[in-house]
Amino acid sequence: MATVEDVLESVTQSQASKYKTIEVQKDIEPQLDLGNLLTVDQNPLDLKKLRGDKEAYLKSQARDNTQLLFNAIWKLPTERVEEAICVKLPETTTVLPREKPIPKAKLQTKWEQYALLKGIQKRKKGRMVWDEEAKDWKPRWGYKRANDETKDWVIEVPGNADPNEDQFEKRMKAKKERVAKNELQRLRNIARGTKSKVPGVGLTPTEKPSKEEVGLALHLAKKSTASLGKFTEKLPKEKEAKHVGKKRKFEPAIGDFKKEKEQQLNIINVMENKKPKMDITKAVNRVMTEVDQEASSDDRRKRAGKVKNRRGPPRKKGSGGFGKKGSGGFGKKGKAGKGKGAKGMGGKGKGMGGKGKGKGKGR
Repeated sequence: MATVEDVLESVTQSQASKYKTIEVQKDIEPQLDLGNLLTVDQNPLDLKKLRGDKEAYLKSQARDNTQLLFNAIWKLPTERVEEAICVKLPETTTVLPREKPIPKAKLQTKWEQYALLKGIQKRKKGRMVWDEEAKDWKPRWGYKRANDETKDWVIEVPGNADPNEDQFEKRMKAKKERVAKNELQRLRNIARGTKSKVPGVGLTPTEKPSKEEVGLALHLAKKSTASLGKFTEKLPKEKEAKHVGKKRKFEPAIGDFKKEKEQQLNIINVMENKKPKMDITKAVNRVMTEVDQEASSDDRRKRAGKVKNRRGPPRKKGSGGFGKKGSGGFGKKGKAGKGKGAKGMGGKGKGMGGKGKGKGKGR
Protein backbone atom coordinates (compact mmCIF):
# COMPACT_ATOMS: atom_id res chain seq x y z
CA MET A 1 0.00 0.00 0.00
CA ALA A 2 1.39 3.40 -1.02
CA THR A 3 2.18 5.80 1.75
CA VAL A 4 1.66 9.57 1.79
CA GLU A 5 5.33 10.16 1.08
CA ASP A 6 5.17 8.02 -2.04
CA VAL A 7 2.12 9.91 -3.31
CA LEU A 8 3.81 13.27 -2.75
CA GLU A 9 6.95 12.10 -4.46
CA SER A 10 5.01 10.86 -7.48
CA VAL A 11 3.15 14.18 -7.71
CA THR A 12 6.44 16.08 -7.49
CA GLN A 13 7.95 13.96 -10.25
CA SER A 14 4.94 14.45 -12.51
CA GLN A 15 5.05 18.22 -12.00
CA ALA A 16 8.81 18.23 -12.58
CA SER A 17 8.33 16.39 -15.84
CA LYS A 18 5.57 18.83 -16.84
CA TYR A 19 7.31 22.10 -15.87
CA LYS A 20 10.97 22.70 -16.62
CA THR A 21 13.32 24.15 -14.06
CA ILE A 22 14.29 27.83 -14.05
CA GLU A 23 17.97 26.94 -13.87
CA VAL A 24 19.50 26.78 -17.33
CA GLN A 25 23.06 25.57 -18.03
CA LYS A 26 24.97 26.77 -21.11
CA ASP A 27 28.51 25.99 -22.21
CA ILE A 28 28.99 29.60 -23.33
CA GLU A 29 27.27 32.24 -21.23
CA PRO A 30 24.79 34.20 -23.44
CA GLN A 31 25.12 37.97 -23.75
CA LEU A 32 22.21 39.82 -22.10
CA ASP A 33 21.17 43.37 -22.98
CA LEU A 34 18.50 44.13 -20.39
CA GLY A 35 17.89 47.65 -21.73
CA ASN A 36 16.67 46.21 -25.05
CA LEU A 37 15.42 42.91 -23.53
CA LEU A 38 17.81 41.12 -25.87
CA THR A 39 19.61 37.79 -25.49
CA VAL A 40 22.43 36.71 -27.83
CA ASP A 41 23.22 32.96 -27.66
CA GLN A 42 26.56 32.03 -29.26
CA ASN A 43 26.42 28.32 -28.45
CA PRO A 44 26.62 26.02 -31.50
CA LEU A 45 23.45 24.17 -32.51
CA ASP A 46 23.07 20.40 -32.13
CA LEU A 47 22.66 19.31 -35.76
CA LYS A 48 21.35 15.86 -34.84
CA LYS A 49 18.44 17.29 -32.81
CA LEU A 50 17.88 20.04 -35.34
CA ARG A 51 17.46 17.54 -38.19
CA GLY A 52 15.30 15.22 -36.05
CA ASP A 53 12.63 17.73 -34.87
CA LYS A 54 13.43 21.26 -35.94
CA GLU A 55 10.41 23.04 -34.38
CA ALA A 56 10.71 21.40 -30.96
CA TYR A 57 14.47 22.00 -30.77
CA LEU A 58 14.19 25.71 -31.69
CA LYS A 59 11.34 26.21 -29.20
CA SER A 60 13.40 24.64 -26.40
CA GLN A 61 16.37 26.91 -27.20
CA ALA A 62 14.13 29.98 -27.26
CA ARG A 63 12.56 28.95 -23.94
CA ASP A 64 15.95 28.51 -22.25
CA ASN A 65 17.25 31.90 -23.47
CA THR A 66 14.02 33.63 -22.40
CA GLN A 67 14.33 32.01 -18.95
CA LEU A 68 17.88 33.37 -18.61
CA LEU A 69 16.58 36.85 -19.56
CA PHE A 70 13.80 36.73 -16.93
CA ASN A 71 16.21 35.47 -14.27
CA ALA A 72 18.40 38.52 -14.89
CA ILE A 73 15.40 40.89 -14.86
CA TRP A 74 14.22 39.63 -11.45
CA LYS A 75 17.65 40.44 -10.00
CA LEU A 76 17.06 44.17 -10.69
CA PRO A 77 15.52 46.45 -8.01
CA THR A 78 11.72 46.50 -8.16
CA GLU A 79 9.06 49.02 -7.11
CA ARG A 80 5.27 48.99 -6.85
CA VAL A 81 3.28 51.38 -9.08
CA GLU A 82 -0.53 51.26 -8.79
CA GLU A 83 -0.69 47.66 -7.55
CA ALA A 84 1.85 46.48 -10.13
CA ILE A 85 5.47 45.45 -9.62
CA CYS A 86 7.75 47.32 -12.04
CA VAL A 87 11.44 47.09 -12.81
CA LYS A 88 13.58 49.98 -14.01
CA LEU A 89 15.70 48.71 -16.89
CA PRO A 90 19.35 49.78 -17.16
CA GLU A 91 20.92 51.60 -20.09
CA THR A 92 21.16 49.71 -23.38
CA THR A 93 24.46 48.22 -24.51
CA THR A 94 23.49 47.26 -28.08
CA VAL A 95 23.12 50.09 -30.59
CA LEU A 96 20.05 49.51 -32.75
CA PRO A 97 19.14 51.66 -35.78
CA ARG A 98 16.02 53.84 -35.55
CA GLU A 99 13.78 55.09 -38.34
CA LYS A 100 13.05 58.34 -36.48
CA PRO A 101 14.94 60.22 -33.76
CA ILE A 102 14.16 59.60 -30.12
CA PRO A 103 11.21 61.79 -29.08
CA LYS A 104 12.09 64.61 -26.73
CA ALA A 105 10.67 64.76 -23.24
CA LYS A 106 7.39 66.67 -23.01
CA LEU A 107 7.88 70.10 -21.50
CA GLN A 108 6.05 70.78 -18.25
CA THR A 109 3.32 73.38 -18.09
CA LYS A 110 3.29 76.16 -15.49
CA TRP A 111 0.88 74.23 -13.30
CA GLU A 112 2.95 71.03 -13.50
CA GLN A 113 6.07 72.96 -12.50
CA TYR A 114 4.20 74.55 -9.57
CA ALA A 115 2.74 71.20 -8.47
CA LEU A 116 6.20 69.59 -8.56
CA LEU A 117 7.65 72.46 -6.55
CA LYS A 118 4.92 72.32 -3.89
CA GLY A 119 4.70 68.54 -3.85
CA ILE A 120 1.10 68.42 -5.07
CA GLN A 121 0.22 64.94 -6.30
CA LYS A 122 -2.40 64.37 -8.98
CA ARG A 123 -5.26 62.24 -7.80
CA LYS A 124 -7.10 60.19 -10.36
CA LYS A 125 -10.83 60.92 -10.41
CA GLY A 126 -13.43 58.39 -11.38
CA ARG A 127 -15.32 58.89 -14.61
CA MET A 128 -18.78 58.24 -13.14
CA VAL A 129 -20.31 60.42 -10.41
CA TRP A 130 -23.64 60.38 -8.61
CA ASP A 131 -26.32 62.77 -9.85
CA GLU A 132 -28.60 63.85 -7.03
CA GLU A 133 -31.41 65.04 -9.25
CA ALA A 134 -31.53 62.03 -11.57
CA LYS A 135 -30.61 59.59 -8.74
CA ASP A 136 -28.29 57.77 -11.08
CA TRP A 137 -24.60 57.44 -11.97
CA LYS A 138 -23.61 59.70 -14.86
CA PRO A 139 -20.33 60.70 -16.57
CA ARG A 140 -18.39 63.51 -14.97
CA TRP A 141 -17.84 65.26 -18.34
CA GLY A 142 -19.29 65.18 -21.83
CA TYR A 143 -22.64 64.05 -23.15
CA LYS A 144 -25.36 63.46 -20.53
CA ARG A 145 -23.00 64.53 -17.74
CA ALA A 146 -24.07 64.78 -14.15
CA ASN A 147 -25.19 68.09 -12.63
CA ASP A 148 -25.49 69.74 -16.05
CA GLU A 149 -26.24 73.44 -15.50
CA THR A 150 -27.33 74.00 -19.08
CA LYS A 151 -30.38 71.79 -18.51
CA ASP A 152 -31.82 74.05 -15.81
CA TRP A 153 -35.10 75.58 -16.95
CA VAL A 154 -35.21 78.10 -14.11
CA ILE A 155 -32.43 79.93 -12.26
CA GLU A 156 -32.78 81.72 -8.95
CA VAL A 157 -31.78 85.40 -9.13
CA PRO A 158 -29.26 86.29 -6.40
CA GLY A 159 -30.22 89.00 -3.95
CA ASN A 160 -27.39 91.36 -4.93
CA ALA A 161 -27.97 90.94 -8.71
CA ASP A 162 -29.93 93.07 -11.12
CA PRO A 163 -33.46 91.63 -11.39
CA ASN A 164 -33.61 92.54 -15.11
CA GLU A 165 -30.35 90.72 -15.93
CA ASP A 166 -30.59 87.52 -17.95
CA GLN A 167 -29.05 84.83 -15.74
CA PHE A 168 -28.95 82.26 -18.56
CA GLU A 169 -26.95 84.60 -20.78
CA LYS A 170 -24.67 85.46 -17.86
CA ARG A 171 -23.96 81.77 -17.24
CA MET A 172 -23.22 81.08 -20.92
CA LYS A 173 -20.94 84.12 -21.11
CA ALA A 174 -19.00 82.95 -18.05
CA LYS A 175 -18.54 79.52 -19.61
CA LYS A 176 -17.25 81.01 -22.89
CA GLU A 177 -14.76 83.10 -20.94
CA ARG A 178 -13.51 80.02 -19.10
CA VAL A 179 -13.07 78.13 -22.37
CA ALA A 180 -11.25 81.09 -23.94
CA LYS A 181 -8.95 81.37 -20.93
CA ASN A 182 -8.08 77.66 -21.07
CA GLU A 183 -7.33 77.93 -24.79
CA LEU A 184 -5.09 80.95 -24.20
CA GLN A 185 -3.20 79.10 -21.47
CA ARG A 186 -2.75 76.13 -23.79
CA LEU A 187 -1.35 78.35 -26.54
CA ARG A 188 1.00 80.01 -24.08
CA ASN A 189 2.32 76.64 -22.92
CA ILE A 190 2.95 75.61 -26.53
CA ALA A 191 4.63 78.95 -27.27
CA ARG A 192 6.83 78.61 -24.18
CA GLY A 193 7.89 75.12 -25.25
CA THR A 194 8.69 76.12 -28.84
CA LYS A 195 10.19 79.49 -27.77
CA SER A 196 7.80 81.48 -29.95
CA LYS A 197 5.31 84.27 -29.35
CA VAL A 198 1.58 83.95 -28.85
CA PRO A 199 -0.15 85.79 -31.72
CA GLY A 200 -2.09 88.81 -30.48
CA VAL A 201 -5.60 89.11 -31.88
CA GLY A 202 -7.62 92.12 -30.83
CA LEU A 203 -7.27 92.57 -27.07
CA THR A 204 -5.53 89.25 -26.44
CA PRO A 205 -2.75 89.96 -23.90
CA THR A 206 0.79 89.25 -25.06
CA GLU A 207 4.14 89.55 -23.35
CA LYS A 208 5.60 92.11 -25.76
CA PRO A 209 2.92 93.46 -28.11
CA SER A 210 4.07 95.22 -31.27
CA LYS A 211 3.08 98.70 -32.37
CA GLU A 212 0.50 97.37 -34.84
CA GLU A 213 -1.08 95.11 -32.21
CA VAL A 214 -1.40 98.03 -29.76
CA GLY A 215 -2.98 100.19 -32.48
CA LEU A 216 -5.45 97.46 -33.42
CA ALA A 217 -6.39 96.90 -29.76
CA LEU A 218 -6.95 100.64 -29.30
CA HIS A 219 -9.13 100.77 -32.42
CA LEU A 220 -11.27 97.84 -31.23
CA ALA A 221 -11.62 99.40 -27.78
CA LYS A 222 -12.92 102.61 -29.31
CA LYS A 223 -15.42 100.77 -31.50
CA SER A 224 -16.75 98.76 -28.55
CA THR A 225 -18.96 101.62 -27.30
CA ALA A 226 -22.70 101.84 -27.93
CA SER A 227 -22.16 104.52 -30.56
CA LEU A 228 -19.40 102.47 -32.28
CA GLY A 229 -16.80 105.10 -31.43
CA LYS A 230 -18.68 108.01 -32.97
CA PHE A 231 -18.34 110.20 -29.87
CA THR A 232 -15.04 108.82 -28.60
CA GLU A 233 -12.41 111.52 -28.31
CA LYS A 234 -9.01 111.03 -29.92
CA LEU A 235 -5.78 111.10 -28.02
CA PRO A 236 -3.25 113.86 -28.74
CA LYS A 237 -1.04 113.02 -31.76
CA GLU A 238 -3.05 109.87 -32.39
CA LYS A 239 -2.79 108.34 -35.86
CA GLU A 240 -5.38 106.33 -37.71
CA ALA A 241 -5.03 102.57 -37.27
CA LYS A 242 -3.88 100.68 -40.37
CA HIS A 243 -5.41 97.52 -41.86
CA VAL A 244 -8.66 97.83 -39.94
CA GLY A 245 -10.94 98.02 -43.00
CA LYS A 246 -13.49 100.62 -44.00
CA LYS A 247 -17.21 100.46 -43.57
CA ARG A 248 -19.19 100.52 -46.79
CA LYS A 249 -21.48 103.47 -47.31
CA PHE A 250 -24.85 103.13 -49.00
CA GLU A 251 -27.20 105.78 -50.32
CA PRO A 252 -30.32 106.31 -48.23
CA ALA A 253 -33.48 104.64 -49.44
CA ILE A 254 -35.45 107.92 -49.16
CA GLY A 255 -33.54 111.16 -49.69
CA ASP A 256 -32.45 113.37 -52.59
CA PHE A 257 -34.99 112.64 -55.34
CA LYS A 258 -33.17 114.86 -57.87
CA LYS A 259 -29.95 112.91 -57.55
CA GLU A 260 -31.82 109.62 -57.75
CA LYS A 261 -33.58 110.81 -60.93
CA GLU A 262 -30.26 111.70 -62.55
CA GLN A 263 -28.81 108.29 -61.76
CA GLN A 264 -31.80 106.49 -63.26
CA LEU A 265 -31.70 108.67 -66.42
CA ASN A 266 -27.99 108.01 -66.89
CA ILE A 267 -28.62 104.27 -66.73
CA ILE A 268 -31.39 104.54 -69.35
CA ASN A 269 -29.19 106.67 -71.66
CA VAL A 270 -26.40 104.14 -71.52
CA MET A 271 -28.81 101.28 -72.32
CA GLU A 272 -30.47 103.14 -75.24
CA ASN A 273 -27.28 104.47 -76.81
CA LYS A 274 -26.49 101.93 -79.53
CA LYS A 275 -23.33 103.70 -80.70
CA PRO A 276 -20.50 102.72 -78.40
CA LYS A 277 -18.22 105.42 -77.13
CA MET A 278 -15.17 105.87 -79.32
CA ASP A 279 -11.78 105.49 -77.72
CA ILE A 280 -9.56 107.92 -79.67
CA THR A 281 -6.30 106.53 -78.33
CA LYS A 282 -7.26 102.99 -79.25
CA ALA A 283 -8.37 104.05 -82.76
CA VAL A 284 -5.12 105.98 -83.44
CA ASN A 285 -3.03 103.03 -82.28
CA ARG A 286 -4.93 100.70 -84.58
CA VAL A 287 -4.40 102.99 -87.61
CA MET A 288 -0.69 103.34 -86.84
CA THR A 289 -0.38 99.58 -86.56
CA GLU A 290 -2.04 99.07 -89.97
CA VAL A 291 0.29 101.65 -91.62
CA ASP A 292 3.35 99.95 -90.16
CA GLN A 293 2.16 96.56 -91.39
CA GLU A 294 1.66 97.90 -94.96
CA ALA A 295 5.11 99.52 -95.01
CA SER A 296 6.77 96.33 -93.80
CA SER A 297 4.93 94.26 -96.45
CA ASP A 298 6.10 96.68 -99.19
CA ASP A 299 9.70 96.37 -97.99
CA ARG A 300 9.49 92.59 -98.12
CA ARG A 301 8.16 92.68 -101.68
CA LYS A 302 10.98 94.97 -102.82
CA ARG A 303 13.63 92.78 -101.26
CA ALA A 304 12.14 89.72 -102.99
CA GLY A 305 12.20 91.60 -106.34
CA LYS A 306 15.87 92.48 -105.92
CA VAL A 307 16.89 88.87 -105.32
CA LYS A 308 14.95 87.53 -108.31
CA ASN A 309 16.23 90.26 -110.68
CA ARG A 310 19.85 89.47 -109.86
CA ARG A 311 19.34 85.89 -111.01
CA GLY A 312 17.86 86.97 -114.38
CA PRO A 313 19.51 88.71 -117.40
CA PRO A 314 20.96 92.21 -116.94
CA ARG A 315 18.44 95.00 -117.24
CA LYS A 316 18.81 98.45 -118.71
CA LYS A 317 18.27 101.60 -116.77
CA GLY A 318 14.61 102.16 -116.30
CA SER A 319 13.60 98.62 -117.15
CA GLY A 320 10.65 97.20 -115.35
CA GLY A 321 10.72 94.24 -113.03
CA PHE A 322 7.83 91.85 -112.87
CA GLY A 323 5.02 93.02 -115.09
CA LYS A 324 2.20 91.60 -117.09
CA LYS A 325 1.57 92.42 -120.69
CA GLY A 326 0.35 95.98 -121.04
CA SER A 327 1.26 97.01 -117.51
CA GLY A 328 4.41 98.48 -116.01
CA GLY A 329 6.32 96.65 -113.32
CA PHE A 330 8.54 97.87 -110.57
CA GLY A 331 11.41 99.85 -112.09
CA LYS A 332 14.65 100.82 -110.43
CA LYS A 333 15.93 104.40 -110.76
CA GLY A 334 13.57 105.16 -113.58
CA LYS A 335 11.91 108.35 -114.60
CA ALA A 336 8.31 108.41 -113.63
CA GLY A 337 5.53 110.06 -115.53
CA LYS A 338 5.34 112.92 -113.11
CA GLY A 339 8.29 113.85 -110.98
CA LYS A 340 11.52 112.04 -110.23
CA GLY A 341 12.22 109.61 -107.45
CA ALA A 342 14.85 107.22 -106.20
CA LYS A 343 12.55 104.33 -106.89
CA GLY A 344 9.80 104.75 -109.41
CA MET A 345 6.86 102.61 -110.18
CA GLY A 346 6.29 102.42 -113.89
CA GLY A 347 8.55 103.76 -116.60
CA LYS A 348 9.19 102.41 -120.04
CA GLY A 349 10.88 99.09 -120.20
CA LYS A 350 10.60 95.44 -120.84
CA GLY A 351 9.23 93.26 -118.13
CA MET A 352 9.71 89.56 -117.55
CA GLY A 353 6.23 88.87 -118.64
CA GLY A 354 6.08 91.03 -121.78
CA LYS A 355 6.42 94.58 -123.04
CA GLY A 356 4.39 97.33 -121.61
CA LYS A 357 4.11 100.98 -120.78
CA GLY A 358 3.03 102.43 -117.53
CA LYS A 359 2.77 105.67 -115.74
CA GLY A 360 3.56 106.11 -112.11
CA LYS A 361 4.33 108.65 -109.54
CA GLY A 362 7.69 108.74 -107.81
CA ARG A 363 7.95 108.57 -104.10
